Amino acid sequence: MSMVNTPGATTVGFTPEEIDFSLSTRQARLKWVVVVNADLPPGRAANAAICAVAPTVTAVTGLLGAEATDADGTVHPGLPWAGCSVLTADAATLRTIRVKAASCAAIFVAAVPTAAQTTRVYSDFIADVGKSRAEEIDYCAISIVGPRNPVDKIVGKLPLMP
Repeated sequence: MSMVNTPGATTVGFTPEEIDFSLSTRQARLKWVVVVNADLPPGRAANAAICAVAPTVTAVTGLLGAEATDADGTVHPGLPWAGCSVLTADAATLRTIRVKAASCAAIFVAAVPTAAQTTRVYSDFIADVGKSRAEEIDYCAISIVGPRNPVDKIVGKLPLMP
């Protein structure tokens, strides 16, 4: 897993005052998208999306809403109150999206290099990524969160994942 935000970089997230569960997802200041490699089979695509989301929810404050309790008293954990779209793109477009998103300090980026799905031992994953130059790495999925306008410009009109 690679996270682009570095220490000292702008923190991306919602402040407590911004969190308003009565808003439409389109009214939220930040937009969250996960872009998955369109060439992956369904199981690997789902795995890549989940792996990109995991570091995102821990690093970006305020993404998850409050838990909901059903009529029987069962508590359901909070979900992304501002939404999260899952889109698809080819490998070259994924690499371009990562570079563009990483160049904007107001955008959080978590990427899943293909090595994440070709290694079984995490230290092997780290070593594999460590041998590659950034422009050589292919990605299974990328999660980005940032101000709506810049994120829209970066992902353009990519299709929703079928």
